[in-house]
Amino acid sequence: MLAARRSGHLLQVLGVGFGLAVTIGNTIGAGILRAPGEVARHLPDPGLFLLVWALGGVYAFLGAIQIAELAAMLPRSGGQYVFARHALGEYAGFIVGWSDWLSVCGTVAAVSIVIGDFSAALAPALLGHETRIALGVAVVFAATQWRGIRWGGLIQNATSMAKAVAFLALVVAAFVLGGGAWPAGEAADGRELALGSALLLSLQAVIYTYDGWTGPVYFSEEIENPGRNVPRALFGGVLSVIAIYLLVNLSVLYVLPVERIAGEEFAAGAVAAALFGANGETLLRALTVLSLLSAVNANHLMASRTLYGMSRDRLFSARAAVVNDGGTPSVALSLGTAVALLFIVLGQSFERVITVLAFFFVANYSISFTSVFVLRRREPGRPRPYRAWGYPFTTAAALIGSLAFLVGAVAADTRNSLYALLLLGISYPLFRSIRSAEGT
Repeated sequence: MLAARRSGHLLQVLGVGFGLAVTIGNTIGAGILRAPGEVARHLPDPGLFLLVWALGGVYAFLGAIQIAELAAMLPRSGGQYVFARHALGEYAGFIVGWSDWLSVCGTVAAVSIVIGDFSAALAPALLGHETRIALGVAVVFAATQWRGIRWGGLIQNATSMAKAVAFLALVVAAFVLGGGAWPAGEAADGRELALGSALLLSLQAVIYTYDGWTGPVYFSEEIENPGRNVPRALFGGVLSVIAIYLLVNLSVLYVLPVERIAGEEFAAGAVAAALFGANGETLLRALTVLSLLSAVNANHLMASRTLYGMSRDRLFSARAAVVNDGGTPSVALSLGTAVALLFIVLGQSFERVITVLAFFFVANYSISFTSVFVLRRREPGRPRPYRAWGYPFTTAAALIGSLAFLVGAVAADTRNSLYALLLLGISYPLFRSIRSAEGT
């Protein structure tokens, strides 16, 4: 392991189980507790409500088919940045890497803030200390990862397992104690402009909720036999998330009529209140805190690997490519934690930054799917331990879906989309200055 520290190499000690855990930990969070109410508001029909969640799962699975080929072909830690840089060049990699790193650091902050707020609600003695709790959560998980990837992996496995069990317990309770509500509903009532608009708005909410399934590709060179195990982790993780999301939504509809959850900020809270009365809100907050702990750990792990990969390729200071004895990119972890802590201190004022960066998350998918086409044409003879099933049709479907989502996102949030384009415009001089500073 001393060699790992001197040469900057990561340790190949992770398995498929970790890949599943990081997918569940990174993907399933507060979104599945919030999004059903938003989807039901647009689509107050049980069939269409479930159809949208299934379509979101299909999009994620189509994406996993493409990302699996890239990850098996290019088994380097760093996330989608690795694919963009290899296929489309340094600048494309820079855009993907920096937007991804800042977004993930912001996610650590946002999730820690929610944990602080909900912890104070659970224990009134903590009121007034929400920010300190959030800071403490971010620091504690970073500190445990400092010891090495084995510790980080064990914590990820444990927290993700606890999250999955908690959600499944809620599903079981709903079907055992629920009243079997399932009204016919209507496709769209007079409040909706059109069924097409309702479907588009609902799909946007659902796709945001599915975001995070790419977790295993941040650790490609740390997973044993990545050509086989990274695709297995991707497919297993995506299918697990789809199953949990569909079961949660089925249980929601089983307990409450769809018009009752329409517009609910926390649909799962309404379900918990219907099942457990006054204790429902407490159970919901406890479930939320539990589900978010694994997200903090996963995003710390991912942020450090993204910055490590960029630093290794001289798109940031080479000092951030240092790896300690336990296989942790220690400088990258420290920098990511510092940014997350800064976001926590800034509070709501950093939310605009995250909202703007959210524009890039599907844009990064689009770049990755494009990379599959580029590399199939440019490097046809390169070994591909896994080849995307259904290429080029599944690849085109995933890319078209992503581009359609981007068009919808621009139309729905033009102001922040313009900010994102402005950020894209000023990124090139920043890219050139970093390249010059690194002497490349």
